[in-house]
Amino acid sequence: MDPAEIPLNRLFNDLAYLWPVMSPPEEYAEEAACWRQVLWERLGPNRHRVLELGVGGGHNLSHLIDDVDATAVDISQKMLLQSMALNPGVDHIIGDMRYLRLGRTFEAVLIHDAISCITSARDLAAVFVTAATHLKPGGLLILSPEYFPDTITLPQVDCRTRTRGDLELTYVEYTHDPDPTDTMLEVLFTYFIREGGRLQIELDRLHVGLFPRSIWRSLVHTSGFEYSERSFHLRNAGITYTLMLGVLR
Repeated sequence: MDPAEIPLNRLFNDLAYLWPVMSPPEEYAEEAACWRQVLWERLGPNRHRVLELGVGGGHNLSHLIDDVDATAVDISQKMLLQSMALNPGVDHIIGDMRYLRLGRTFEAVLIHDAISCITSARDLAAVFVTAATHLKPGGLLILSPEYFPDTITLPQVDCRTRTRGDLELTYVEYTHDPDPTDTMLEVLFTYFIREGGRLQIELDRLHVGLFPRSIWRSLVHTSGFEYSERSFHLRNAGITYTLMLGVLR
């Protein structure tokens, strides 16, 4: 089967109900603590107004809502509905992080792994302009890209089985680079979904961005931010976790 025949982005649409099974909200607690620490280091230990772009199912945000007044944006209505259920009281808005203009500002803009859905430098720059537009000078941008050329070995394969309630999900995730001359990877998924004694098999395909760190630094700086990084050791995952930061000039 030609991978191009597999529909794109089903995980954000008809298969969005699988996301809490694949990546349970409770597994974000340690990661969210890093975001909270950066917010408090840079802005003080107060309750801050934040805008999250690409909130997805709201899993990272669910561990921060006791400390922030959040507005959450996502392009997928299916994912936004999940975040609304998980994070009641948060203002949720359907929108594209490249073009969003709310006409108000926040103390911080957060972009978790949804930033990896941006696959061109032009669109990445547009996201940073959106962030700058929604911040006053001194406002904080926090980013969490997933992929860098110097940290990923391709092809990459991951296979896991997860259970949530009466739904058992086994998924195989295959990440490869069909065109090494561009800034995009392709991720192919096979989902084995067992529910009520019935097995269902579905295919999915995502495109994710792959940019050198120098491109991230350059585009953040060009968009009006002072760039820096903050690294943490995640004990549960056993990895070094780096957040990219921008302070609006």
